[in-house]
Amino acid sequence: MAGDSSFDVVSDFDQQELVNAIDQARREIATRYDFKGSKVAFELGKDAITLTADDEYRAGAAKDLLESKAVRRSLSLKIFEWGRVEPAGGGTVRQEIKLKRGLTADQAKELSKRIRDAFPKTKPVIQGDAVRVSAKSKDELQAVIADLRALDYPVALQFTNYR
Repeated sequence: MAGDSSFDVVSDFDQQELVNAIDQARREIATRYDFKGSKVAFELGKDAITLTADDEYRAGAAKDLLESKAVRRSLSLKIFEWGRVEPAGGGTVRQEIKLKRGLTADQAKELSKRIRDAFPKTKPVIQGDAVRVSAKSKDELQAVIADLRALDYPVALQFTNYR
């Protein structure tokens, strides 16, 4: 195994960047004219964000605002799983936004199979919610990363621990 290079394929996001994006969205909502006098709030939980707004129009505008702030902070929009807009108490609406983190077992198997088929000199190993890819040649690993970046995958992929 000595002499092998490796990296991990993970699906994760920077929690602090998400907090910053939400704070920026809150500040812009407080100053924008079209939100004047309205009640729009983001509540960040452990693995979800709750958006509360006066009506569906403002909820949609707040969604667009949060997405634009997330993109500016280098967060992928694939981390958000937008729920339905549901009526809440007091004439408001609520929307649950789940945060996707980690690869499922099926996604890890699918990525591992794709890497094994396309690059026979590499060795992908599933480790929990990540896939470790190792090979003798760093050029092979670079080719795997380029192939996975070109892939339009349903979750955001990051490549960490490149050695």
